[in-house]
This record gives sequence, C-alpha cells and structure tokens, in this order.
Amino acid sequence: MTHAHVVVYTRTTGFRHDSIPDGIRAFRELGTEHGFAVTATEDPAELTAALPGSRAVVFLSTSGEVLTPEGREALRAHLAAGGGFVGVHGASTTEYDWPWFGACVVGAVFDGHPPIQPGVVTVEDHGHPATAHLPARWELTDEWYNFTTNPRGRVRVLASADEESYTGGRMGADHPLVWCHERAGGRSFYTALGHTPESYADPVFRRHLLGGLSWAARLDAPATGAETP
Repeated sequence: MTHAHVVVYTRTTGFRHDSIPDGIRAFRELGTEHGFAVTATEDPAELTAALPGSRAVVFLSTSGEVLTPEGREALRAHLAAGGGFVGVHGASTTEYDWPWFGACVVGAVFDGHPPIQPGVVTVEDHGHPATAHLPARWELTDEWYNFTTNPRGRVRVLASADEESYTGGRMGADHPLVWCHERAGGRSFYTALGHTPESYADPVFRRHLLGGLSWAARLDAPATGAETP
C-alpha cells in the first residue's frame, strides 16, 4: 500500500468507547507498516475537508449524530466517486437521523447488545482479505451487537455470530456481524467487532481491520493464509 490517505473519524455524541485511542493507534501503526497515511480527527469540518483527497474514511466507534450537513454531502460525494468506507463497531450506532447512512453506508442499524462476554464468530466467506486469515470458528470476547434488520440479501455477509455460544443474541440462527457491499457507489466494509482495547493489540484482529480497509480503499490486499488467534 503506497501513497494513499485514510481518515479515521472518531466523533461521538452518544456513548464513547474507551477503546477509541487504541483503535487510532492501531490504524496509525498499520499505516506505518503498510505505507498509507492516516489522519485521525473528531472535527466535522476537518473530515469534510479531508474526504475529497482520501482513499477511504474509517468511522471508528462513532456514535450519535456526528456529521454536519456539509459532512453528509462530502460523504455522499466521496462514495459516489468510488471512495471507501470502513465502519468499526459503534459506526452502526451513528447518524440515526440520516436513514441513508444506516441503510446504504453501514448496511444495518444497531439495536442493543448483551453484556460483554466470550463468544464465537462463524466465518462464512474466506474469499475476502478481512476474513481470509481467520479460522472457521473465531473465538473472542466482545460486545455482540444486534441489529434492527438482517442485512443479508443486501450485503455480502463475511461472518456471523453463533448465538448458541453466548447469551443475549436476538437475531436467531442468522446473525450477520461482518459484511461488505457497494450500495452507495464506493466500497463499504463493516465489522461489529472491536469493543475492547485489547482487540486492537491483537494481530489477528488488526489483520481483520487491515483486510477490510485494503478492500474498501482498493489498496493492495495483505497476504492471505490460515491463521489462528
């Protein structure tokens, strides 16, 4: 990956995750390792100004209403021009007042979660750089998000939650957690994972993020191959 610029946006007007600084550090270090520049900001004006020159924007555990009208138009233009979007964890708790964001940018809208606990992610599609390295059953501790609707059929589902592996799931046997799509023009990738600070120090999770970003931003994908936590 070379000569590419990525914006990591972390504004919150609702719940604020303690892991945000860890996530920013992870993206900065991935940028250093893989040759892309990272601008991290919580300023809507800075985001609006930076989007036209960026290959992708990452909404890292954003929450609530975080965009100005100018920012919304800039994001629409960014995606329409083929720019990438990566949503991590709380990105699905964002811009409730802008239905297009949930439906066409992220792909689904957050609908609560049980207490943080261990569980199992079932990897459905290993043909994507975000999941190529993962085991078929990926065990981790996280906040297991429910969504108001099941996005399957509108997105390419990469991994789902095994609700039998934890308590508090409300979507049943078909519970997507990680997906990608191109509903807004550019490529969008979303992972519901990433609640804990420890996630962002985990090389397996970092490679998951790097794979999603490389796909969304149309950058060189990381090498694939089986790997376990």
